[in-house]
Amino acid sequence: MQFDSFSAFIAMGGYGFYVWLSYGVSILALALLVFSSITDHKKIKQQIAQRQKREAKLRQAAELQNTQTRADISHKT
Repeated sequence: MQFDSFSAFIAMGGYGFYVWLSYGVSILALALLVFSSITDHKKIKQQIAQRQKREAKLRQAAELQNTQTRADISHKT
């Protein structure tokens, strides 16, 4: 180890404030990136689920309409 004591390690030869500040800012930026990615992932999954439900309802309505149309045609003949 190049430092004589732990306090010398923290001081970093007088540049400790800048060194530890840069570490702190970097860790904060990475934490925000992870948090943002997780929340965006959850939102996208919810949007996909909503879209799938909407499409399923549309398919079901279209099938029901087709069934009713066929029934109407068969009653007319």
